[in-house]
Amino acid sequence: MSQCAGRFDPAAQDLEAPVDEKPTLKTTPLHDLHVKLGARTVPFAGYDMPVQYPLGVMKEHLQTREKAGLFDVSHMGQVLVRAKSGRYEDAALALEKLVPVDLLGLKDGRQRYGFFTDDNGGILDDLMITHRGDHLFVVVNAACKDADIAHMKAHLSEACDIEVLENRALLAIQGPRAGQVVPELWAGLAAMKFMDMREGPLHDIECMVSRSGYSGEDGYELSVPAERATELTEIFLGHPDCEAIGLGARDSLRLEAGLCLYGNDIDTTTSPIEAGLEWAIQKVRRRGGEREGGFPGAERILGELENGTSRRRVGLKPEGKAPVRAPARLFADADGQTEIGHVTSGGFGPSVESPVAMGYLPTDKTEPGTTVFAEVRGKYLPLIVSALPFITPGYKR
Repeated sequence: MSQCAGRFDPAAQDLEAPVDEKPTLKTTPLHDLHVKLGARTVPFAGYDMPVQYPLGVMKEHLQTREKAGLFDVSHMGQVLVRAKSGRYEDAALALEKLVPVDLLGLKDGRQRYGFFTDDNGGILDDLMITHRGDHLFVVVNAACKDADIAHMKAHLSEACDIEVLENRALLAIQGPRAGQVVPELWAGLAAMKFMDMREGPLHDIECMVSRSGYSGEDGYELSVPAERATELTEIFLGHPDCEAIGLGARDSLRLEAGLCLYGNDIDTTTSPIEAGLEWAIQKVRRRGGEREGGFPGAERILGELENGTSRRRVGLKPEGKAPVRAPARLFADADGQTEIGHVTSGGFGPSVESPVAMGYLPTDKTEPGTTVFAEVRGKYLPLIVSALPFITPGYKR
């Protein structure tokens, strides 16, 4: 899932505000460890977060693609949704009124990607939802979490109790060696499949562990008690294949994987169908399904599922070496006469060894191989429409 924080551009993080202009920032339970590890921190979603460590963004990115990287994502919101009746089915049906996702059919110990939609069919936030026995565990994006929690309380409180887990950290260990690093502390985790969730002790620390992530690689996300987070993190970082990774590499990893960042690639002006997220809307919630619609914006979203949209999110590969970043305007011609869209995310892809980007184009311009032009400092640079993702995902199915 994405991190909601408005636009995030690692290249822009080189400019630091004067000390007397810096806002008061929150910190995660791992903040002291980040400082100890030599991280350079930046404001992100109201938190002081590590953008990179001494290893550097490029090497951190490749470390995660080739071995394993550990990310602090404790700034994200962790919420329990529990029906007052005590029945999972009632909690699932209640939350289904806010998301176009099949939660009633979600098996115990399994997780699904979803999104809150508004009455116009736009996306309020994207999130992860897990069936945990008699209730749901929901992880929401950092800068959106206060609004998301208020949204759930406003619409679900009659049927459900909403409990915000304030005293927990969230770690993500990503990469092809994650399946060796994490199970060293709990062998049973090696058998988990993509989007499984388990609960139990890691080095006697009670954790909720999902096999998921935001890098395009295999990996785990671990919800741990805040007071034990540093201890567990240092154990993982003691593994020869695991390094601490900052937000800079997290952004380039998710971009290569074609994953959306809320505030850049998706927001209230984009529908799930325009964003190419229709795979997250199960048949039971579509027209003709058992629980068709019933969520905000259903008329528009279900209509677009049947009839298509006027624009779509696409991958873009600049022909040169210069990255094309948001919010560069896109044109049909090299003279910049006909504007047709814009870039939402862009940067250099270390694994593909070239610049990559995503953006929105008219549906008739989305065929892979189509050439469009981005306006960059008064010049019109060619980009080739590309299928997403840019890399082959390494998820354990």
